Amino acid sequence: MLRHMPKHLPKKATVNLERHVKVFRNGRNQAVRIPREFEFPGEDAVMRKDGTRLIIEPAPPKSLMAVLATLGKLDEDFPSIHDVSPDPVNL
Repeated sequence: MLRHMPKHLPKKATVNLERHVKVFRNGRNQAVRIPREFEFPGEDAVMRKDGTRLIIEPAPPKSLMAVLATLGKLDEDFPSIHDVSPDPVNL
């Protein structure tokens, strides 16, 4: 049961998919291949335990610059903005 949706994940209807996978050894670590239907974007993930469950989620972007780097260029002209000087202030 999903208690809350993490802020960095899209808010789509979740489908309860299940698939049997093999656990294997990779050196001294235990590993599992993520099937195509469970793939998520990026190369980093966050892993945590919740009781006996192992939860793997896409890692949130590390910085605003990382998010901006994923955005495409804007192909539109922006109107000029008249910059009004502030009113004088007596101190």
